Amino acid sequence: MNKFAPDSVVIPSGIETQDFRIRSLTINDVVKDYDAVMSSVDHLNGVFGPSHPWPSVDLTFEQDLIDLGWHQKEFQIRSSFTYTVMNLDESRCLGCVYVYPSEKIGYDARVILWVRQSEVGNGLDEKLFSVVKKWLSEEWWFTSVAFPGRQLPWQDWDSLPDN
Repeated sequence: MNKFAPDSVVIPSGIETQDFRIRSLTINDVVKDYDAVMSSVDHLNGVFGPSHPWPSVDLTFEQDLIDLGWHQKEFQIRSSFTYTVMNLDESRCLGCVYVYPSEKIGYDARVILWVRQSEVGNGLDEKLFSVVKKWLSEEWWFTSVAFPGRQLPWQDWDSLPDN
């Protein structure tokens, strides 16, 4: 698998605000991650694109554990970077941030993020998006980051030429 990040680049471990902590996702987060995902299935449908099947209502705990293990391994081999968003006492997963290499011309990275359904009404989605944009611009090496489904409609993203 190709590395997304050169060996010379330090991958940010995360960031903390007064509202939440963003840190690398690991298999040890499965209980809290599974709760966040399964309590928000309808809200999360389409977060990775209009036809993407994740998450399904029949996602099992074991399947989520496998997903988290895959994300953790990809982080280790520097092919993509997935972060959990936790409340400050780490008792609850509030969402996730995924930093992927862009498969489209004109962008270095493609970033997807979500918050659990119960946090949408209190403005966490907007806060997280703002923090992530600033964090990426200040601590990552990217010159152009795409946020398909947010700043760029999925239809426009899908129509861009591939790398």
